[in-house]
Amino acid sequence: MAHVKHQKWWGWGEEGVFFNYENKPAFAPFVEEAIGVSLRPRQRDTVEFATAQVPESRAPEDVLAHLRETSGAENVSVEDELRVVHWAGKSVLELLQTLRNDFTRVPDVVVYPGSEDEVTRILETAVAEDLVVIPFGGGSSISRSLQAGQDESRCIVSVDMGRLDRVLEIDETSGLATIQAGVLGPDMEEQLNARGWTLGHFPDSFAHSTLGGWAATRSSGMQSDKYGDIADIVRGLRLVRPTATVVLRPLPSTSTGPSLREMVIGSEGRLGIITELTVQVHRLPQEHEVIAYMFPTWQQALTAVRQYTEAEIPLTFARVSDAHETAFSLATQKASTSVKGRLAARGQEALWAVMRRRGWDTDAMCLSYVCFEGTVKDVAERKKAVAKIAKAQGAVVLGSGPGALYDQKKFDTPHLRDFLLEQNTVGDVSETAAPWSQLTTVHKAAYDAAQRAYARLDKTGWIMSHMSHSYHSGACLYFTFAYVFDEENPYEEYHMIKSAIQQSFIDSGGTLSHHHGVGVEHQPWMEQDISPEGVRLMHGLFEVADPGGNFNPGKIVP
Repeated sequence: MAHVKHQKWWGWGEEGVFFNYENKPAFAPFVEEAIGVSLRPRQRDTVEFATAQVPESRAPEDVLAHLRETSGAENVSVEDELRVVHWAGKSVLELLQTLRNDFTRVPDVVVYPGSEDEVTRILETAVAEDLVVIPFGGGSSISRSLQAGQDESRCIVSVDMGRLDRVLEIDETSGLATIQAGVLGPDMEEQLNARGWTLGHFPDSFAHSTLGGWAATRSSGMQSDKYGDIADIVRGLRLVRPTATVVLRPLPSTSTGPSLREMVIGSEGRLGIITELTVQVHRLPQEHEVIAYMFPTWQQALTAVRQYTEAEIPLTFARVSDAHETAFSLATQKASTSVKGRLAARGQEALWAVMRRRGWDTDAMCLSYVCFEGTVKDVAERKKAVAKIAKAQGAVVLGSGPGALYDQKKFDTPHLRDFLLEQNTVGDVSETAAPWSQLTTVHKAAYDAAQRAYARLDKTGWIMSHMSHSYHSGACLYFTFAYVFDEENPYEEYHMIKSAIQQSFIDSGGTLSHHHGVGVEHQPWMEQDISPEGVRLMHGLFEVADPGGNFNPGKIVP
């Protein structure tokens, strides 16, 4: 649809946007040492859709007629490319399936409702005609929450919410904005910023994900230390069901039994379709500054962040890369082309030399970023308080230069996955959360599990991590792993490595996912995470709410 933005059918983001390593002189040697790959320049600027072998649509004519009557013929499509855009999310496994034409069950029709009434009528049709309905936001999911079951024989309807993309109202007294669920992150922020407000929710997928998708998958953004996770941000919502619409008013707090709001957040389309949300918004800050710090060790960096939290210093975010991720980040630095840049590079090398003279192991050092927002006075005071704690843990303050660069590039990393796939290399992620007392145990367990899996497959693999999203009781750990895949059998070895890391989370005291959701990818660990009885309760909820199994069946719990 010309008026709804989509990502490219074969990869992440927009056509013409790529990861480029040729202006990063340290990157190719780094990758060769880490996983044994000799990088070659990018050869794939695009993939012609003519190469896709797409299963035919199974949509019956009477179903198409109902949908066209509901949303207009121009908003209903059985075109192969649109069906492929909507068939899966953007996990590396799904990208690999798409590029290899390993399509399982592609949606039969894509419909773009333009109102809540149209969504209601679509769901009524789904129940009456026994269709499968899968809500679609930006398509950025990496937990396989958009893929239909490969044995699904019913007609599958992808309901793309992209036409419902407006900020409807801002209650400036309460700081509440009512927003349609299909709005993409940048479009929403543009509308809010124009009136002096921000949601403050910036996940890695920000440019290609929607407000409704964030709520449906229980998302967390980079700035959650200040603004909260999406479950903290959503105050009210409208959930369309075939029988009626659940309306939850934006009240500051209620005592009305088990929280329906919490029940809907994270439900991944299994209870109905979220059409509208009322969210907490904030005035745009006067100052926004990101400062970089370098710590001698991972443990000292984690201790510092925990102490920021204990001291209740109001931060927008505090992030720490472990030694492996720090080495990766340094390897992605661009070559200096200006006199100023070359001087900065020499200054960095001189700083590393000073650190080594002080007894630092520069292979163990950890890069950290802290974001400060508020008035000029607030930011100055908070920077001083953080610097005092960081220095007490041995850190060197690197200043705002590296921090500004991080802020500019923070949404770029997913493009690296497409580049690596062209090099026959998997690069993917797993994330978890655990109490502070368990964090180093979880970190070590994931490293050990990954290396054991690589050894079983006789592979040289890589793993790295960063800590983000800190809370009073603990924090999120976000792992990235990479290895050269076997072209004959890429899926089995992927599941072996990913499963080893996921199981290590549970065994060492973490959760199966902090913010990517469950989908199908993380189902195997649900009973271990929330207990068998917890899974039975979820089964009961979904069976009562959707007895025909019409709403994104098979997600979260089978």
